[in-house]
Amino acid sequence: MTLIIRLIKLLIMNKSPNVKIPRREVSPADMTRAALVRAALKLFGRQGFDGTSTREIAAEAKANIGSIAYHFGGKEGLRAAAADYIVDTIQTIAGQAIGNLQAPDDPDAARAQLFTALERMVAFIVARPEAGEIVQFVLRELSHPTAALDRIYDGVFEPTHRRLCLIWEQATGEAAESERTKLTVFTLIGQVIYFRIGREAVMRRMGWRGIGNDEAAKVVRVVTDNLGAILAARKDRRS
Repeated sequence: MTLIIRLIKLLIMNKSPNVKIPRREVSPADMTRAALVRAALKLFGRQGFDGTSTREIAAEAKANIGSIAYHFGGKEGLRAAAADYIVDTIQTIAGQAIGNLQAPDDPDAARAQLFTALERMVAFIVARPEAGEIVQFVLRELSHPTAALDRIYDGVFEPTHRRLCLIWEQATGEAAESERTKLTVFTLIGQVIYFRIGREAVMRRMGWRGIGNDEAAKVVRVVTDNLGAILAARKDRRS
């Protein structure tokens, strides 16, 4: 699955298929699998699982319809593969933003890590076009949970949220698993997600034609200001 995910990322970034990677990584079968996963992610998010036919997926991927059963066992297996792609992608982003080790011992370092995490979230979720397909897919799963949501929750939601809660504990002294901490972390994440799910409304109200790096930088300033205000309020209460 890691190989398929790497190929999908190449497709998303519009990189040439002639990039110098080992021959086995660009076999026709691997490229077909990657294209099918990308097509499924896009169409399941846009139309829903039940509203998308295997014929539509194959057409979007420019693949033979029989390749879905051959590579994934059917549409359900393809949905699982799309979920695994989401897990891998967000794990990579989260790893870059907050690391994979325990929370730093220094409160100042922990606070800095929280700011970095928000900046990286905005850079991906708000500014990157492929994030829209991921968010749409996840929102469908959240409204009608399936085994795919279990894969995403266990692989991304729970560990990333838990990790941020641990950093929050080090930054503020509030217990990582307290109800207040968990809700605060959800709030920090939620404000970033809104700029993706409310993208059209935001652009209309702001008079933006799109949301790219420049607009994302403005969002970063606001969400990090919010984080700074919350941290300052916690510090005042402790003093």
